[in-house]
Amino acid sequence: MSEIIVRPLAQSDHADWRRLWTDYLTFYETKLPEEVYAVTWKRLFTPGEFEPKGFIATLDGKAVGLTHFLYHRSGWSEKNNCYLQDLFADPDVRGKGIGAALINA
Repeated sequence: MSEIIVRPLAQSDHADWRRLWTDYLTFYETKLPEEVYAVTWKRLFTPGEFEPKGFIATLDGKAVGLTHFLYHRSGWSEKNNCYLQDLFADPDVRGKGIGAALINA
């Protein structure tokens, strides 16, 4: 059985991230200008407690899923909450646990 590997996004993931992010947006019938792609990618690597972060999932060495998330403060807890902003698995690998692995990460 193939192993799903989930890890933080790296600068070297840009092409895979862009492909998956574009497929995610297409699924939601949305298009974004190049400036939003650029600022989103930059923000994913900007240090800061409340900046967005991302994970990428690979299966058999191929990038097949991504998630964006961020932490935010809450009036209900002393700890920050994690907000899952985006979650996407390539349609060819759906049903194989990619989404669950990204959420668990």
